[in-house]
Formats: sequence, C-alpha cells, structure tokens
Amino acid sequence: MSNTNKVMLLDKRIQNKIDEYMPPDEVLEGLVNFFSIFSDVTRIRIVSALTISEMCVNDISAMLRLNQTTVSHQLRILKSVGAVKSKRQGKIVFYTVTSEQINEVMLNGVEYLGY
Repeated sequence: MSNTNKVMLLDKRIQNKIDEYMPPDEVLEGLVNFFSIFSDVTRIRIVSALTISEMCVNDISAMLRLNQTTVSHQLRILKSVGAVKSKRQGKIVFYTVTSEQINEVMLNGVEYLGY
C-alpha cells in the first residue's frame, strides 16, 4: 500500500469532542435554510425593508424599485424558511419579519464587515 492511500486519523479526544458538539443533521439543514435568507441581495433588501415596516407586495415593489413578480417570488422563499409572515386585510396581504433576531443577524454581519 502506498503512502498516498493512508488516511490521517484525528486524535481520539478531538473526534469525541466533535462528535459531542456537532449539531444533528436536521439542525444543520435548518441553519442552511436560515442563512439562505442572506445569500441573495434582493432578499436582504426585502428583509431590511420589512424590519422597518410591514408592507404589501405593491409597496415593497415600489419602495425597492423591483418587479412585483420578483418580490412575490422572494417573499415565497422567505416565508418558506420562516423569515417572514403574512396577514390578510381584505384583499391586501401584508408581510413582516417573524423575529427581531433576523435583523440582529444582519446588524451583526454589518458590524463584522466593519461598516
């Protein structure tokens, strides 16, 4: 057997610590979904606006100068990961962020980047 086929094994203490603290797969998937909110400029713009005020698709579209179809699509994504919620008032659906923690994560990112 050649040296290129050898696998370096971690120190057993390190492996045990990793095994103990590694989140379960469902938690990791949840994190991936949550952080996907921040992987698209349009979504970040929408979330930023919704942390200031609840708005309908038409208002978001006008305020951010985006196509209503684009806004609706991004809101569906944000709603599917639990970042925004909606409420209907007559024929109009208003959207808002589900938690102040979403804004805190964005602010922490801005601080991390030094802005």
